Amino acid sequence: MPSSALSRRDVLRGSVALAAYTLATRPLRSLGLEPAAGETLVPWLDVQPRGRAMLYWQDLDSWITPNPSLYEVSHYGKPKVDLGGWKLELTGFVGKPAAFTLADLQKRRHKDVVATLECGGNGAGVGFMGAVGNVRWTGTPLAPLLREAGLTRRSKEAVFYGADEKVEKIRDQDFPQHFARSLDLDHALAEEVILAWSMNGEALNEAHGAPLRLVVPGWFGIAWVKWLRRIDVLDRRFMGKWMAREYVTIRGEERERDGTNWRETSVCNMNVKSIAARAVRRPDGSVRITGAAWSDGTALRTVEIRIDDGPWQPVALEKKPTGSRFTWTLWHFDWKQPVAGEHTVVSRAMDADGRTQPAAEDPSIRNKKTFWEANQQWPRRIRV
Repeated sequence: MPSSALSRRDVLRGSVALAAYTLATRPLRSLGLEPAAGETLVPWLDVQPRGRAMLYWQDLDSWITPNPSLYEVSHYGKPKVDLGGWKLELTGFVGKPAAFTLADLQKRRHKDVVATLECGGNGAGVGFMGAVGNVRWTGTPLAPLLREAGLTRRSKEAVFYGADEKVEKIRDQDFPQHFARSLDLDHALAEEVILAWSMNGEALNEAHGAPLRLVVPGWFGIAWVKWLRRIDVLDRRFMGKWMAREYVTIRGEERERDGTNWRETSVCNMNVKSIAARAVRRPDGSVRITGAAWSDGTALRTVEIRIDDGPWQPVALEKKPTGSRFTWTLWHFDWKQPVAGEHTVVSRAMDADGRTQPAAEDPSIRNKKTFWEANQQWPRRIRV
């Protein structure tokens, strides 16, 4: 790649950003993401219906997801933010409450964080299996702002409020509510958590939270509060609608002694997951299947693939840039001498902690009564 294709800023930001830039801009022909001479794309029979912004796996052609292909979800609509008068407030159990303009934040130390963003409901159905993307975010670390504000012994949790709002009925009364999620202070002070104003080198647009959004690598997108307007430090646990009543997974744990124990847990850190994305017929008759796998930042131990009722076989994991802990991993598998006809292809990922992507009939999925955290294996159909 010509050196002129790299800006001075990319070089100064270090090897991780540079490697991400390189992966995003060079053809990934070796993965089958761009068919070479003599190769043909083999379409899946279970094609994602088009019509909304999201990742269409058949189109996957880079490690970084282009901005137009990143999904959009909002629960209170898209607010009209006065960008000229916008400020971020930092309040609550801190010694020095503060307020920052966007210019104030952009003058501070900033960095790039490449992280996979996934909706908590991604994978709930074939029409919603592309609500995920791998993005280079630019912003300022949150931790220094919190420390400079003067945390006290009572500072326990940080609540992040967006500009989007709605009247909610709580205990039979109407209350105006801004969208809000929280992090315990230890997590809020983690080095990877940033306040971002840019994605893939472009300013955030309205749909993705302009002028500022929270970036929480390793957690589902519900925690990445958009249109950020206030951070409030509390001395106790926050229990707003989107923490305590919605984005709560109801799952049954089967116990021999007690029967089924039904648990409610917050949708927070991402599950281990993978999917087959593209298939390419090669001149020698083989089919190269490519895909992606991701987790909450825990390293992947392996990804395996199964064709029809055959054995599980390991795939080849592509190398990621050093330090890209919270990103997805691309993988490929060469299917030698496929038999003509219709086949089922499914992948599963396992991480270093032993978490394994479950099958749909596994109790962890079968006994899940809410659609969030749908990380079941996703069988795909193909005809070769």
